[in-house]
Amino acid sequence: MYHLRLYMTKLYAVNGGALFLNIGCMIIVSLLEGLGIYMLVPMLAAIGIFGGHAGMSILSGGFDHFLSNIPKSWLLPGMLLLFVLLLIGQALLQRYQSILNSRIQQRFMRSLRIDVYTSFMKAQWTFYLRQRKSDFSHVMTTELARVSQGTNLLLQLTTAVIFTLIQIALAFWLSPSLTGLVFLCGLGLFVVFRRSIQNAKQLGDRTTELSQVYFAGITDHLNGMKDIKSNLLEAANIDWFRSLTQRMEDNTTQFVRQNATTQFFHRTAAAVFVACIMLVSLQWLHVSPEKLIVFILIFSRLWPRFALIQASLEYIMSMLSAFESVTKVQQECEAFSDPSLTASTTASARQPLYLRIGIECSGLDYRYEGTAELALHQINLFIPARGMTAIVGKSGAGKSTMVDVLMGFLRPTQGQIKMDGHVLDDELLPQWRQSFGYVSQDPFLFHATVRENLKLADANASEQQLWEALHFAAADGFVTRLPEGLDTVIGDRGIRLSGGERQRLVLARAVLHRPPVLILDEATSALDGEHEADIQAALERMKGQMTLIVIAHRLSTIRHADQIVVLEQGEIIQQGNYRQLVQEERGAFSQLLSYQSSVIATP
Repeated sequence: MYHLRLYMTKLYAVNGGALFLNIGCMIIVSLLEGLGIYMLVPMLAAIGIFGGHAGMSILSGGFDHFLSNIPKSWLLPGMLLLFVLLLIGQALLQRYQSILNSRIQQRFMRSLRIDVYTSFMKAQWTFYLRQRKSDFSHVMTTELARVSQGTNLLLQLTTAVIFTLIQIALAFWLSPSLTGLVFLCGLGLFVVFRRSIQNAKQLGDRTTELSQVYFAGITDHLNGMKDIKSNLLEAANIDWFRSLTQRMEDNTTQFVRQNATTQFFHRTAAAVFVACIMLVSLQWLHVSPEKLIVFILIFSRLWPRFALIQASLEYIMSMLSAFESVTKVQQECEAFSDPSLTASTTASARQPLYLRIGIECSGLDYRYEGTAELALHQINLFIPARGMTAIVGKSGAGKSTMVDVLMGFLRPTQGQIKMDGHVLDDELLPQWRQSFGYVSQDPFLFHATVRENLKLADANASEQQLWEALHFAAADGFVTRLPEGLDTVIGDRGIRLSGGERQRLVLARAVLHRPPVLILDEATSALDGEHEADIQAALERMKGQMTLIVIAHRLSTIRHADQIVVLEQGEIIQQGNYRQLVQEERGAFSQLLSYQSSVIATP
């Protein structure tokens, strides 16, 4: 019940006094509904069904005496008017309560969504290396939707419980013996079907598990559609999907079957109890007809509430697993929360660092969680400000890890990084991250226009500045040829553009940001020779204006780098400019260059 208590605590923390106001409205509505039922007997008596005013004896003495002094010709219209006013007041209050319920539910869900999303944003990069992205999307959509539904059911359950308690109190006033019998029977059914509530929790857990598998599978298949089709895997994936949806169908059907079974027994019991109560009341207890009618009216409204409470409890327990899933992800994010991203030191509120001397790495080690070997080992490197440093090496040499550590995404296991002599720590990290522009080998673009994608770097950029950035990245030519130019929608992840066009557009966005440090992680891998030469020329123009860090497989793109760092198995094995490294014929750089030359020369 830990998560149920946590859920209630958060619900109260968000809504506070609105919850008590809502409960007050529930109580008044239930009382008005009870009074409306009680008004039926005096009205029936007024028209002679119970022989004059005999039916009024169920009311309190004072009110009964007051009604007996009213002329019979006025009694029925007066009672009808009061009855209508009570129902109108009840309807107005129910309308207000419905709106209040919606506000409570939506305010709570908005707060929960913001909390979870904020946790995602503040988690360290290492957290995302351990998780599937589809799990986050699943929590933010499916699980939060189930929590919202559960919140609505909880409010309905609260209403049902309050109404039931008030109606039981009124029924006890009429006939304690009969009401006690009904109450004991209802309580007995809850005891009998308590196992169904536990089963509902298990089915809810299963729903979360299947939903997570469904969401992850769909995401993976859509992202890998080209590979699926190229390897003729359509039939295998359809079989997987058919099997999964069958399990989802069976799980949902099992829950509905269980819920329908409990409802059936509640209704069956209701019919049996009504018959038994009428028999006992008339044959042995000698209950007056007017009391029996009012009691049956109350019972007819009270017993369905027992069934509603049972059903709501089952649904809430099945939905509780969704809240557990949301809470679990949020707690995991908070466990990996970046200490530098506090409310008062967010990156957007800081100014970037403008390097004057350079970046110094001293004795850097890094080991990924769960691995024995070091991804980086004893990295000692100085990157001069406003120069171009290239990092090269075979696949798996540690180039991308090196960049992640430099940007502060990964914190070194040992050693330190200094910027102009200042040690990179939690306080300096927000400014440090603001100082970087990053262009990856897998460029990411949003499903939006070219203009909107560019303005992510600078929302206030003018038209001229956009075209200057595009020209700088050799992207102005293809953007001009697009159907609507800057206002062309480029599709999901820029799918309507070629790989080279996407890389140039992301490079233009990075240039528009005007970062003090620009990292190009294989950013020219999808470019042809002509456009690669254009990018090389652009990089030459950028030297002296910003610090460039380039990861390259194509060694021809780094001929003019101020220094080249060669990594192998996480260690620096060579360092120098292009000419120096080429002259070391037995060095790793010369071997890489020789291998690329032979591949290019092979027909």
